[in-house]
Amino acid sequence: MAAITAAMVKELREQTGAGMMECKKALTETDGNMEAAVDVLKKSGAAKMEKKASRIAAEGITRVAANGNTAVVVEVNSETDFVAKNAIFQEFVQEVADKALTASVDKAGDGEDVLSILDMKAQLEEKTLTIGEKLSIRRFEKVTADAVASYIHGGGRIGVLVAANGDSSDATKEALSNIAMQVAAMNPQYISRDDISADELEKLKEITVDSAISDPTSLPKPILNSLIDKAINDKVWSDEDIAIFEEKKSNMNYVWNFMSKEAMAQLVQLSVEAKADTVANKIFSGLVDGRVSKQLKEICLLDQTYVKAEDGKQTVKAYLSSVNSALKIAKIVRFEVGEGMEKKNEDFAAEVQAQLG
Repeated sequence: MAAITAAMVKELREQTGAGMMECKKALTETDGNMEAAVDVLKKSGAAKMEKKASRIAAEGITRVAANGNTAVVVEVNSETDFVAKNAIFQEFVQEVADKALTASVDKAGDGEDVLSILDMKAQLEEKTLTIGEKLSIRRFEKVTADAVASYIHGGGRIGVLVAANGDSSDATKEALSNIAMQVAAMNPQYISRDDISADELEKLKEITVDSAISDPTSLPKPILNSLIDKAINDKVWSDEDIAIFEEKKSNMNYVWNFMSKEAMAQLVQLSVEAKADTVANKIFSGLVDGRVSKQLKEICLLDQTYVKAEDGKQTVKAYLSSVNSALKIAKIVRFEVGEGMEKKNEDFAAEVQAQLG
């Protein structure tokens, strides 16, 4: 049998990225034949990849890459936050971003679709075997406009792109960088109200109506009083709850803290039963419109209060206009690591105990 030297192990490690002991074992198994040892490691790697495939990779980082007025953001996942901080992993994610910047499509997400577009299956498998965790190139999105800015928050937990047309000056690029930070912090769902379809707006209104109906204590006073009168006059509430209400009603903000759970559930039921009359009430319509408007200010970028506003009131729209009135946001992209994914909740203490027991 051929002697397995440290130099041979080193050479095989450099070729495959496998661990030292795995390389030594493969060389021993093949009597020092380097090509055969590579095949052994490939077969072993394939088995390990298959074993890792069922595991959940919902940690990781985002990275961006840019060239002129084009930029891309990518998300690559790992199983643990520890690996997400690994320099080898971070370098790999930047490689993915650089490759995505030159991709023939502007957007792709989840699984084989991304791998096939970027043609990085081999690189992913290599890094998975080297790092020892399941890795996944989840998604990327690319934007092109007159001016583009990017922002990475929390070491890569959130990656943002903001693209705008109308100007490409340094002042505009600085403003877009500020807006990218705004997007990371405030997570707007739309650029402006104009981006919300009639169906989406109607759905938002329906949710707002149902939410208000389900919380009768927040309804306009005339509507709430009519529900209370019914609860008392029709003996929906117990005598005990009626007595408590009469005693504490001088302070309507706190009276509900003293009512029983049954009484509160009954009030909600009365509110649900009276929904048609409540919805037809003009006062209630005003309440719904006000709440919808407030939500739109939270989810629409241009309506949001600019986070750096000196007066605490200036909107993003007003801020951008102060930089250049011709500036128009064309697109925003915000990736947050693991959003929408099921994360594995591991109890390591319980796992160790199970193995011991």
